Amino acid sequence: MKNNFRIYRLYFTTPLHLGNEREDYAESLRTLHSDTFYAALTSALAKTGVIGNDFNGDLKCTISSLFPFYQKDKQNEPVYFFPKSKKIEILEEKLFDIHKYIKKILWMDKTFFERHLNGESFSDKYGEKIIVNNKEKPKYLKGSYLTGHDIPEDFIISQVFPHARVPRQMMIDEKKQDTDIFYMERLFFKDHSGMFFIADGDTTLLEKGLKILQHEGIGTDRNVGNGYFCCKADNIDIELPDDADYIMNLSLFLPESKDILEKMIDNNSAYNFIKRGGWITTHPHNTIRKNRVFMFEEGSVFKGKAVTNGRIADLTPDLSAWQEEKQLEHNIYRNGKSIFIPTKLAH
Repeated sequence: MKNNFRIYRLYFTTPLHLGNEREDYAESLRTLHSDTFYAALTSALAKTGVIGNDFNGDLKCTISSLFPFYQKDKQNEPVYFFPKSKKIEILEEKLFDIHKYIKKILWMDKTFFERHLNGESFSDKYGEKIIVNNKEKPKYLKGSYLTGHDIPEDFIISQVFPHARVPRQMMIDEKKQDTDIFYMERLFFKDHSGMFFIADGDTTLLEKGLKILQHEGIGTDRNVGNGYFCCKADNIDIELPDDADYIMNLSLFLPESKDILEKMIDNNSAYNFIKRGGWITTHPHNTIRKNRVFMFEEGSVFKGKAVTNGRIADLTPDLSAWQEEKQLEHNIYRNGKSIFIPTKLAH
């Protein structure tokens, strides 16, 4: 069964740095999680007055996280990549001859992604086509990308640049502060490649936010020009199974309740957690952390039917605990609603 999805492609016109939980500038993430991008869209809309302080955190649509795509030029069709299912490594642990290659896969192109969703396993003819033999490099594994397309393995280029952090106050407690040198990894996209995401629901506010955000940038050091992009809307067809009993999330997922989560997890489920939080970006509280919450990573597999599921968490901290006299004028939300798609388990 083919399903049509609304997608948005981001073509970056400047370098990009995506911070991680450890806030290590020397390393950039390769994907932008759905909750972070949702928050950036919300912030852009709030700055321009499209939404106010009474906003409840919901833009009336759900989005996936941002995933890579490769495009040679404007005339060529993009090659979209989707995250590897958390279920693959569990199913294939007994296949020691190809397991080491499976672990290298981070992304699948649409063709391989569809085949996996429809129940094909690495242990049958699917696997034979991936790996030529136990000694040679897998035919369709290009870097961390599983694809039958002719793409460069390094279409996302990483470069580390030194930066100088100059103290605003050169004298503190009569001790001179030295200039601090740190390193930042920035990402560059070859040819016409970039990142894309899927959107489900009313995209009116989303598209308004994108028009603002492309000129503000996303990621770290936007004030010096990082993360600027152009955006193009499109549609994509994905072949999904008709009779699947399991689902996979394409966004970070925060369950609505413990009871709902218990119904979604059984012995065939596979998932990882990720901690979400970060710093408040509203002046003058920039040095205070938001409350934190754990979510399920993209590619986790649960029992159930494909629906938009999850909840929006309020991560507003009590600033009086930080000895702050003034409380925030607005709440801080983290969106844990996820797009789910059906997936059949390979046997």
